[in-house]
Amino acid sequence: MATDKKLDNEPATEIDTTLVRQLADILNDTSLTEIEVERGELRIRVAREIVAAPAVQYAAAPQAAFAPAPVAAAPAAPVSMPSDPATIVAMSGEQVKSPMVGTAYLQASPEAPPFVKPGDKVKKGQTLLIVEAMKTMNPIQSPRDGVVQEILVGDAQPVEFGEALVVLEA
Repeated sequence: MATDKKLDNEPATEIDTTLVRQLADILNDTSLTEIEVERGELRIRVAREIVAAPAVQYAAAPQAAFAPAPVAAAPAAPVSMPSDPATIVAMSGEQVKSPMVGTAYLQASPEAPPFVKPGDKVKKGQTLLIVEAMKTMNPIQSPRDGVVQEILVGDAQPVEFGEALVVLEA
């Protein structure tokens, strides 16, 4: 098609690998899970699955009304104390954190069983819960094999970026 040309004058039906790499870099540099670009009839969508939350930790705003577990005396305090009461509880395991702001759901639908419960053995990549953001359901997957020690959020609870959702035993 003569009218649908890319900026480098290649036909729009040919894939611009530089553009795909740039889009992938944008995904890696941000907390986006997918990005889509259209140029004429050419449409490129780059998406990724989220396996683990980014290593950067941010303190979430206090949400005492939504705290799923009572705050107990912590035997060992974390190096940086978050302000969220749910994350102040001492945890000996690995925290799986939210990669985005959204609403956490513990099961696929209201009548479905929960994805996991405390004490369940999980495999790497297994869905632990879902975070809905902008009408998109994002499965939060286990970063490794392990046992669910604690679920820190309630069903349909708002969550912040970096907020601890699940604790896997060490």
